Amino acid sequence: MNVIIAGAGRLGTQIAQVLAAAHNEVTLIDADDDRLAELEGRVQVRLIAGDACEPTLLEHAGALTADLLIAATGDDEDNLVISLLAKRQFSVPRVAARVNDTDNAWLFDGRWGVDVAVPAATPLISLIEEATGATDTVALLRLSKAGVDVIETAITPQSRTAGRALGEVGLPEGTVVATIVRDGQPTVPDPALRLRPGDEILLVSHNATDQEIHAAFQ
Repeated sequence: MNVIIAGAGRLGTQIAQVLAAAHNEVTLIDADDDRLAELEGRVQVRLIAGDACEPTLLEHAGALTADLLIAATGDDEDNLVISLLAKRQFSVPRVAARVNDTDNAWLFDGRWGVDVAVPAATPLISLIEEATGATDTVALLRLSKAGVDVIETAITPQSRTAGRALGEVGLPEGTVVATIVRDGQPTVPDPALRLRPGDEILLVSHNATDQEIHAAFQ
């Protein structure tokens, strides 16, 4: 699946990392050069600097061949403009947009090219499911034709892996860590990173079950 995400903030970056880990082709756009510089080499996605409200930039990002565009900036006006361009000018099959201010929710519909409007407070996995049109997590990642699942687990003070380095955790075969969300921010899954209570871990696996992941971390 060819995915374009406008907005490299916490939400956009998390979505990009999960979808990229499932072998989708992901392009992440942001107007903040410094933000993209921080992500360079840390996320396995294509990074493009610029304003996604500009048609020429969207075309450069691959909007003509995109299967899905997610407008995830922190500005509702930008998200609406990006959605309208994606649908009307580039005929992107599915367009999802983040709604930052609930007072603006009524604008996020087909008139502005929005197929799916998602409130900012929506949990990450649910947001991705809504954006891609999947009915469950398994279907979400099977859209990549990779036959993989995404599984989430959280570290608590009682977890036996709390305080241990990520690289010390024995993962089931065919399983990789997509991202670690710490203090609301996506963190690169470096093997030397020590896990701590409150960390939320998103993993992608070809065959592991929820129970196996739980056993590995808890």
